[in-house]
Order: sequence, then C-alpha cells, then structure tokens
Amino acid sequence: MSSSEGPEPKKPRTSSSELQTLGKMNSLSKTDPELRYKRMGFEPTPELRAEWKRRFGKEEPHIATLILARGGSKGIPMKNNKKLGGLELIGWVIRAALDSDIMDSIWVSTDHDDIAATARRCGAQVHRRSAEVSQDTCNSWVTIDEFVRYHPEVDIIVDIQATSPCLHPFHLHDGMRLTLKDGYDSVFTVVRRHGFRWTDPKWGIQPFPLNFDPAKRPRRQEWAGEIVENGAYYMMTRDVEQQGLMQGGKMAYLVMDPEYGVDIDTDLDWEIAEQRLFRFGYHGRTPKTVKLVVVNIDGTLLDGQVQVSPTGEELRSFKTTDIVGVQQLQENGIEFRVVAEGDNEVQRALADKLSAKLEENCTDKLTVIDAWRQELGLEWKDIGYMGYDISDMTCIKKAGMSACPSDAYAAIQKHSHFISTYRGGQGALREFCEQILKDEEKMGTYADVTERIFEDFPKLWSASPTRKARTRSLSQSQSTAGSDVPSI
Repeated sequence: MSSSEGPEPKKPRTSSSELQTLGKMNSLSKTDPELRYKRMGFEPTPELRAEWKRRFGKEEPHIATLILARGGSKGIPMKNNKKLGGLELIGWVIRAALDSDIMDSIWVSTDHDDIAATARRCGAQVHRRSAEVSQDTCNSWVTIDEFVRYHPEVDIIVDIQATSPCLHPFHLHDGMRLTLKDGYDSVFTVVRRHGFRWTDPKWGIQPFPLNFDPAKRPRRQEWAGEIVENGAYYMMTRDVEQQGLMQGGKMAYLVMDPEYGVDIDTDLDWEIAEQRLFRFGYHGRTPKTVKLVVVNIDGTLLDGQVQVSPTGEELRSFKTTDIVGVQQLQENGIEFRVVAEGDNEVQRALADKLSAKLEENCTDKLTVIDAWRQELGLEWKDIGYMGYDISDMTCIKKAGMSACPSDAYAAIQKHSHFISTYRGGQGALREFCEQILKDEEKMGTYADVTERIFEDFPKLWSASPTRKARTRSLSQSQSTAGSDVPSI
C-alpha cells in the first residue's frame, strides 16, 4: 500500500502489566461477506481479493467500528450517555454501525461503567481504555492506538464520533466502498460551507479576509464554498494508524448533506440536535409505529397533586393542551386508553371526554394492558406507555415506546425511551403525543428510503452522478497528523 511518511508514533506510556488489567478481547463474529458487498453495491473480483491480500495480508479484511466515549466530557457532562430523542447518544451511532451489515466488530472505548453498560445493551462490545488515554490532554489517535494494539486481527478502523447521531448506514457504505473497491487508505467525512472567514485581530492589527475578496464579494450561488471536516467518522487502514495518523496514504473525503451534520458541544446544541434527529436521524430499519397509547393518568394527564376544598372536596388539575394532544392521536387512528390506581370523578370525566377506555383501581397494569393488546391484535412493540412512578416500571420496560414526564421517578426516567421536557399534567403528555406523530409522519417515506438504501443500492450508485460527485480524492502526498484531530 502506498502511503506518505508520517511522524514517529507517540505511544501511550502504558506498561504491559497495566494493559493486561484492561481485560481480554471479546469473541468476535464476522459479518456475512455476501451481505457486506451487497450493501456496498459491488462484487469482489479475484483481482480485488488479490489486492486485499497484498494490502491486508488476507482476502477478507477485518473491519472494526470504534466509538470513543469517555466519561469526562466537559461541555455537557456525561453527554455520551445522555438520552437524545429517547436513546443514549452513543446508541444512535451503534445502531447505524450494526445496521450497516459491513462491520466485523463494533466497539465502544470508554473508562466509565455506565457508558459500558449502555454500549453492551445497544449491541456493542466494550474496550475498557486505560486511565492514561482518558485524560483531557489525550487526542483520539492515542486512544485508537491502544485499541489497535489489543486487536491484531483488525485491518480497517472506522472511528465514529458519538456526537454524530444523524449518521446513516449508507454513509458507512459509501466510505467503505471507497476503501475496499477504490483502494483508498483513509476516508473521512466533510460538509460544504459558505462562510466568509476573517483573521482574528490581535494587538490592534486590522482583520483581513482569508477566503474571499471583499471587492468581489461572491453570491452564494456563484461560489462552491469550502470543504470542512464534520467529524462523523474517520476510516483508516491499520497501516495508516501505525504511522501515528488518522488520515494518510491515498485519501478521500465524503461530502455529507448538511441535514445529517450536527455539532453537540453545549446544552443549546443539544436541543437543536434533538430536533434535527427527529427529522433526519436513523431510527432503524423498522422504526417504532405506535397503535395503542396507554397512560397512568396520575402524574401524566393529571399533575399528581390533590387539593382539598373547605367542604372536603378533592380537586385535581390538568392542562388542556394534553387533551388536544390525545385528540390528535385519535384523529390519526391511534387508540388511547387509561389506567388508574385509584378512582375519582375527575379521571372518569376525562376518560369520558376522550372516549377512552378506563381501568380504575388497577393494581396489575401489565396484565390489563396485555389483555387490551390481545383484544386489539397487537404486539408489545405496537404499544406506547407513559408513566411516572415505580409502579409503572414493568409497563415502561415492556412497551415498544415508553415515556415519562420530566419529574418522574429517577428509575423510570432511566428506562424510558422518551423523557418529556415538561412535568406531569403540564404538557408532558402533549409532547409525547407529538413525538409519536412525528414518527408516524416519517413512516410515510421511511419504507421507501429503507428500500432504497438496503435493496437498490447498486442501481442507485450507478445512476447517481451527484453521489459520485460528492466524493473527492486528495493528493497521495498529503497527510494529517492524528494529533490535529480533536479528541472526543
């Protein structure tokens, strides 16, 4: 493999005995080669296999995804394990890697127990990184290098950043096709931007433009813009990594459409990313479709508080927007039902207003909902459930889409797919209803998108000049040191 000279690799100062304490490699199961190449849209020829034998020492190179997710993130504490759109941040990219069907192994490199538990639950294996490569001063390459030294079987590393929740499997297919079929040693993702850049004035020096002439200021449509890394992923061969690089050898970049790119560094970014995710994120091959919504009325539709009047009458309150949310569900053909642990006139009046079946004095919610499920001919994946207290736990865990208000019991929040930004009885149910309807709206086109990606990829590639045009190769003599790539 032809590659440029790189700097002497800076190895992490971790002793052999310390490395032994990090744990043994998990057993790996290679993906189906036939399926892999179908996803990427080409069939390996004898000539290609001979080239792979030369490059990697084997005819079937081992491809490993590595997601760097330390517990010490600064801008947003523990952001890698924080729920975004109902799923932990690392869960989105793990899902994309799993569903790409081209990875032999998928790993999360972390130093934190909670992140490790989430990674395993989402289907990834865990590399327990050493404390030495988990410091704020460590760059990404140092952490990748520690992983690579553990896994001599790995030939191609796909470093996916957890902060890229809108990554889709087809983005990975495109990049890996460049690596395997077209012979690139490193591939990274970029976006095209049209910003006019200026120097940062210091010591009284006047700023001057860096990428345009103010006397000939171009219109956007007259300027192709600039290519900027978005950090969604960095693919590299083992040979490039061993040079201390994440980008080197024969390089190419893949231009991602802007809707798939998000930056998550502050709390404000988080809210923006969540809205982008609802519309453009990858929600799996078969996204959840809810056909029955059940709520524990106390703490969700009602605010969970009881006021007693001077005459001894019990008063409960609710927010009318929650009622509107339920009515929108019903207008879209989604059944709505209610369970309650007690009985009172308010909940009966609300259920009657909504024409919703109500089960009062319900001590076994799971059994009641399961009976409703069978009555309607549904599976548990078709059921949405919103609860707020520990008594809702079994239903929260069982439902295909579970939710809770922002003031729900901590354990309920931990197991819910969706956590509202509102309190119970104060708009939480309306927000949950809107989330369900957003998913339903996406389903109108999602099946077509999934079919395009997974079934018709070869035809799509050959017929799409724009997709080809978005891929550019870089000079073989260029390389970028891994230390210049921001650490996660």
